Amino acid sequence: MATAKSTSAKSTSTKGASTTKKSYDGFSDAERDAMKEHAKELKSKEDPAEAQAAKIAGMVDADRVIAERLNELIPQIAPDLTPKLWYGMPGWAKDGKIVCFFQDAAKFKARYATFGFNPPAQLDDGDFWPTSYALLELTPDVEQQIVALVKKAAGRS
Repeated sequence: MATAKSTSAKSTSTKGASTTKKSYDGFSDAERDAMKEHAKELKSKEDPAEAQAAKIAGMVDADRVIAERLNELIPQIAPDLTPKLWYGMPGWAKDGKIVCFFQDAAKFKARYATFGFNPPAQLDDGDFWPTSYALLELTPDVEQQIVALVKKAAGRS
């Protein structure tokens, strides 16, 4: 996510009272929406698997097909990872911390979806390794690569 880039201040005056308004232009509307979704997720009493299934069901066709397959595949690969929404995206967590996630292309109006990993993923490989992948289609070859990565991320390889 982006960080706040600049702050501009405007002074307004109403009947002798002066206030200063600050505006931040560092986050896109989609990023602000994702942060609001995350705040709701933290407060939600909804079953995480049901919330994730509902989020996936609302995706556009191409993204939904990939997310549905990942949601079938990941519990088979790493049964100790549990479904959980993360900033409005399907994620899979271990001990409550997101290990991997799927960011649909439509979420941020990107040309590709992303399959990514967070710090709890055990993917360390020296001083430099990838933590996210562009994902256009879930082919058998791509699926094999994801299986290997998720196994490693969950500490199962």
